[in-house]
This record gives sequence, structure tokens and C-alpha cells, in this order.
Amino acid sequence: MRRLLAPVLLGLLAAAAARGGPRTAPTGTLDRYAAALKSKNYDAAYDLMSSSFRAQVSKDEFVRMMRDNPREVSDTASRLTGRKSKIEVTAELTYGIGDTLQLVHESGGWRIARNPLAFYDQSTPRDALRSFLRAYRLGRWDIMLRFVPKSYAALMNVDKMKTQFAGERKQEMAELMNMLEANIAEPIDEQGNEARMRYGAGFEVKFVREDGRWRLRDLD
Repeated sequence: MRRLLAPVLLGLLAAAAARGGPRTAPTGTLDRYAAALKSKNYDAAYDLMSSSFRAQVSKDEFVRMMRDNPREVSDTASRLTGRKSKIEVTAELTYGIGDTLQLVHESGGWRIARNPLAFYDQSTPRDALRSFLRAYRLGRWDIMLRFVPKSYAALMNVDKMKTQFAGERKQEMAELMNMLEANIAEPIDEQGNEARMRYGAGFEVKFVREDGRWRLRDLD
């Protein structure tokens, strides 16, 4: 039931956020939803769900789930009724090479919630790969040096990095980087301070974490 209620509440909040408007949304939507649950008016509760939720869960399935779990539904209604008055509505935009930008609704409008200038994050292997690709696309050879492991750092500088990616092997490297970008969402196996991501026809990216930052040990 807990696993099923999560998408129910997410769908409800999505509907509330989409409607926008005055303070009655989303608080008014939550009030109506709690009242519908208390009165067992599950048709009315379903009508408050977002269109994307209703596309995945039919009304019959929703009503059946509610009727089969009366104690959980009653508890949910009570918790919603006794909630704190402050509600934070957020939205998340996915753009670029799998980048995300979170927004929060406050003072009657939407505001950027996170630092949009953190262009070259290295907190996770995927963040490091995404940042490396961005630096490559922008020709930031100096930034790309940040992703070189310490064991290779003494052998690299800005000129060598540029020659490697924009020299005689430019086309070959461009194809490799295009393939990496196309496979940016592939699973990453993280083990301690090392990680691997398989992609394409037998290729693999190897990562290493040094001083709390992920770097790229090998691209293929």
C-alpha cells in the first residue's frame, strides 16, 4: 500500500502544481483530497489526480486500492488534514546532457532553487562524465584537466589536452564523445572509489574518486 500511495500523492501534487493560481492551490487541492478520502468519495479523489497519473492508473483500480486499504486511507486523510500550513512546491527541468534545474514556488512565482553556475560538478561519476562532455563541447581544455587522475596529471597540460581532442585525431575523438553523450544514462557500477560504465559495442568508461571528486581514468 505504501508503494502504491507514493505515486498517488505525487500525482495529486503534480495536479496541484500544474493548476497554479492563488494560495488555495495546492493547499485547497489537498484539503479537498483529504475530505474526499474521509467521506470515502473516491471518485472525487480520483478527479483531483493529474492527467499523467490517470493515464497510468484507471479509476476502477484507484477506487479498488482505496477500498482494500481503509486503515491506510484513513491515516493518510488524517495526516493531510493535520499537516503543517507551509507547503513547498517544486519542479524540475531536464535539459542539455541530462542536466537538471530545480525550481521552487514561493512568493507567488517560480524561483531557481539550486546554483545554476555549478557547470562542472564532480560529485558523482555521472556528474563528472556530464561535466567532462560539457567542457569538451565548449573547448575548455583547461577545465578538462580537472578530470585527469593524479597518476596522469604530470603528463598532461592544456596544449596536450587540446592536441588530443582537437588535433589529428579530432574526428575520431568527436565520434567517441558523441557516443558517450548518446549513452550518458547507461548504468554505472560504483565500487568504493572506483566506478565503471559500459556503453556502445564493448566500450567502457572507468572512473576514480580522488580527494572527494570523480575523475575519468579511461574513456574506452
